Amino acid sequence: MKRFGLSKKERIKKKNDFSRVYNSGKIIYSNGRKLKAIFYLGEDGEKNVKVAFGISKKAGNAAWRNRLRRLLKESYRLNKEILSEQNNSLYVVFSPNTLNKKKHPKLYLRDVEADVVDLLKKLRNNL
Repeated sequence: MKRFGLSKKERIKKKNDFSRVYNSGKIIYSNGRKLKAIFYLGEDGEKNVKVAFGISKKAGNAAWRNRLRRLLKESYRLNKEILSEQNNSLYVVFSPNTLNKKKHPKLYLRDVEADVVDLLKKLRNNL
């Protein structure tokens, strides 16, 4: 695993993994309540962290959603070493909670990164 990369092995791709996270995962919110993370701890013995970024169509138009997805990926990629000492497999889906195009028409990395770091620290403490 590269230190600052985000390979395909680090992303949730399978429908079964998504359904496992959404059906039996736990939800945590960032301090600003802008973002939320749904996470599931697997018991398969592997030591890996897999992430996905889910954004509803209600949040904004396609260009705004894609920008938010890119910013979430970048902020996770830069700060993923917070979860590096993982003993089990961890599946995480990041999504906006109160973040939408009406409230935040222009998005920047500084708007999102602090909440992602906060979520990663809360995840580390919950494990």
